[in-house]
Amino acid sequence: MIIRLVSAALVAGFLAAVVATGLQLALTSPLIIAAERYETQASADPARLSPASLVVRVHGGHDHGTKDPSVAGGEVAPDWQPGPGLPRMAFTALATLVGGVGYALLLGAVLLACNREPSPETGLRFAIGGFLAVALAPALGLAPELPGMAAAPLADRQFWWVMTALATAMGLYLIAIRRAPITIAGGIVLLVAPHLAGAPETSHAASNLPAAYAAQFAARSLGIAFVFWAVIGLAYGWAWGLFGKARTAHA
Repeated sequence: MIIRLVSAALVAGFLAAVVATGLQLALTSPLIIAAERYETQASADPARLSPASLVVRVHGGHDHGTKDPSVAGGEVAPDWQPGPGLPRMAFTALATLVGGVGYALLLGAVLLACNREPSPETGLRFAIGGFLAVALAPALGLAPELPGMAAAPLADRQFWWVMTALATAMGLYLIAIRRAPITIAGGIVLLVAPHLAGAPETSHAASNLPAAYAAQFAARSLGIAFVFWAVIGLAYGWAWGLFGKARTAHA
């Protein structure tokens, strides 16, 4: 059972990563590169920045550098990051693959824990729930961010994201799986609670990034996330059946 679960997750994660990486390179990577140009231009022209925007910030885990006294003049010394072109594409693909396999393992475990036989149809339904919990619900409070956008402290955003994802997943389980009146009421409370509490407040530092870029990036990121999860669900159900047939034939 464990071998079958892991094998199906590897297949589903790989297929989802291939599709999502292609969409990222075509739809979101150009926006990230454009935003980084704006960020670089703003950093090179202090007169265009407010004092608050001169503070080094971390956006979605992307550290833009720290003050390094060993650098002449105390300039910002950027942390290592993959170079443009092929290195960046390779690291994007690798990160997407790791995430895809991890989410596929989680999806398979949830299916089995809920006593659902994995199939493409069942996998897709549960994958849509995963998209709602992991991507859409957190994005209602913390939209996907481009480099150079104002953001709340990273630790606060991560904590709120985890709490929102867990509450949404549990709420969906109580509503869609348990289906009793009391559990449906509890599920609705869990769905709404993180948003009533509110996401971490975003810094109001000035940004030169056009608002259209941010809107396009958020919409495209959520669209890619939906496709990513849908491929995971469909591929996991298909691979589960495939490995089951292979095991029966071997026996």
